[in-house]
Amino acid sequence: MKGSVIKYERDNIDTDVILPGPYLKIHDYAELATHAMEGLDKDFHKRVKPGDFIVAGKNFGCGSSREHAPIALSHSGIKAVLALSFARIFYRNAVDGAFLLPIEIDESAYKDISDSDSLEVDISKNEITNLTKNKVYKMKPFPEIIGKIVEAGGLFNYKP
Repeated sequence: MKGSVIKYERDNIDTDVILPGPYLKIHDYAELATHAMEGLDKDFHKRVKPGDFIVAGKNFGCGSSREHAPIALSHSGIKAVLALSFARIFYRNAVDGAFLLPIEIDESAYKDISDSDSLEVDISKNEITNLTKNKVYKMKPFPEIIGKIVEAGGLFNYKP
């Protein structure tokens, strides 16, 4: 996967910010996507392109258990979120629905990756290449079962 970075230098980006509550009644995913990150970044839709990545701090996706958050991000064009850590329910919603990849990075990668950097993510090697800065970072490998679910294209396609 290749894409550009949209970086939010903060922790605890919650689901109410990712997709504000008033939009939870929307069932059209394309329309839902038009409200992604609206609670934090009014210019998100001017910046995001298909295949892009969000980079954020700790506990990304905390808050309610709504799966609307990874759906909205995914349908806005985000392929993966690279963060120091994830709220457990966001992580599983993202993986189980095959909406986007929640990729855990370490502090040094987080600090080094800048807004608008071009990245290439290779989950088979657990590596992230910063094409802008010509640097390679390690990502936390997916646990075995999560890797199998990702490989299958979501929980509903997974056959143990």
